[in-house]
Amino acid sequence: MKFCVYVLYSLKNKDLYVGSTGDLDNRIKLHNSGRVRSTKAYRPWELLEIRECNDRSGAVKLERFLKTGQQKEILRKKYSV
Repeated sequence: MKFCVYVLYSLKNKDLYVGSTGDLDNRIKLHNSGRVRSTKAYRPWELLEIRECNDRSGAVKLERFLKTGQQKEILRKKYSV
């Protein structure tokens, strides 16, 4: 099973969210249906980027890295957010 790290963009507050999952389609549905507590107030979400990883461990490490302040700022500049 492939895991991935994804970047979402909130159409409501113009913020970015970084997460990881083994089932991207289902995870995005959960975000947009309000079933993820940390993102439900900022719906709807648009998928901006997907990065595939070979295993869950690699996906979690990449997710944590992208959530650091410096990397999040790089993502903001990349997508002009």
